[in-house]
Amino acid sequence: FAGGVPPAVVVFIDAWTSLGGSQFLNSTAIGRYLDYVCDDVVPFVDARYPTVARPAARGLAGHSSGGYGAMVVPMLRPGIFGAIASHSGDALFEYSYMSDIAAAVRTLRDKYGGSYDEFWTDFRSRPAYTHSADGPLQNVYAMAAAYSAEPDGTVTLPFDIPSGLPRPDVWERWRALDPVYMVPKRIPQLKALRGIYLDAGKRDEHYLDLGTVAFASQLAAAGVEYTLELHDGSHSRIEYRFPSAWRFLAERLSAE
Repeated sequence: FAGGVPPAVVVFIDAWTSLGGSQFLNSTAIGRYLDYVCDDVVPFVDARYPTVARPAARGLAGHSSGGYGAMVVPMLRPGIFGAIASHSGDALFEYSYMSDIAAAVRTLRDKYGGSYDEFWTDFRSRPAYTHSADGPLQNVYAMAAAYSAEPDGTVTLPFDIPSGLPRPDVWERWRALDPVYMVPKRIPQLKALRGIYLDAGKRDEHYLDLGTVAFASQLAAAGVEYTLELHDGSHSRIEYRFPSAWRFLAERLSAE
């Protein structure tokens, strides 16, 4: 992999919270992770390592929630990163989150009396993910903490408990942070990037291949160049795909 690829400083950022993925967003419920990446991590690395401290030489890559962050951070905070790579990043929420939302509503109703507090008490009392519904329940709440937290830190869900009825006003807040629908409003920020690499598995359990293709379609409609690769894998165990993205970034970022 390394042969012929320009040298680079690679930094791994831990943006996981006690609830799950932060999505690299600012949230009153879980913290200001967008600012953390852009205002804390970037200057820290530039001050301590032999970097080229400018956007044209700085890339951002990630998988799943990290892939989501790679897509949205340059749109929300332009002028910091010069190229991005997203592996199965969260997008097209209508498809990617609905199965987890349905599972969460059902389990809250049948097992936890409609209370997320009851779930968290149970979840934290035993080894994590030992019940089949743990993943959907945790993921839905973590996403609500990222996308629809209130000013006081209260997490607002996009559905009613126990009826499961959608809350359109809350869902619209989620949709406003869906990369697919962010593109038309942030075309200049995306065109300023030196490269966009998108990658997803055609057997992704969360249908993030559909989200990736939808994001690419929006880029194409806006005249933004990108590279899209679909592979035969699923959502997990795709680390073998990462070197392609690192090579893509290293070749498009400039040290001059």
